[in-house]
Amino acid sequence: MANSKQARKRARQAENRRVLKASQRSMVRTYIKRVIKAINGGDHAEAMGAFKAAQPVIDRIADKDVLSKKKAARLKSRLNKRIKALAA
Repeated sequence: MANSKQARKRARQAENRRVLKASQRSMVRTYIKRVIKAINGGDHAEAMGAFKAAQPVIDRIADKDVLSKKKAARLKSRLNKRIKALAA
C-alpha cells in the first residue's frame, strides 16, 4: 500500500480514472453492439443510423485515451465494411 502522501494521492487518482474509463468503455461497447445488431438484422438504413451515432462517440473516447486511436479506427473501418457489404 502507498505510504507517502503523494503515493496515496496517485492511488486515489488512478482508481478514479479506472472507474471513469470503465464506464466510458462500456458506453462505447453498447454503441458498437447497436450497430452490429442492426447489421445482423439486415436493415441497412438502421445500421447506417446506428453507425453515424457511434462514430463520434468512438472518436471522443479515443481522444480521451480510453481506446487507442488505432483501435478506434480499426473498429470504425470494420463496422463500415460490414455495412457496405450489407448494401451490396
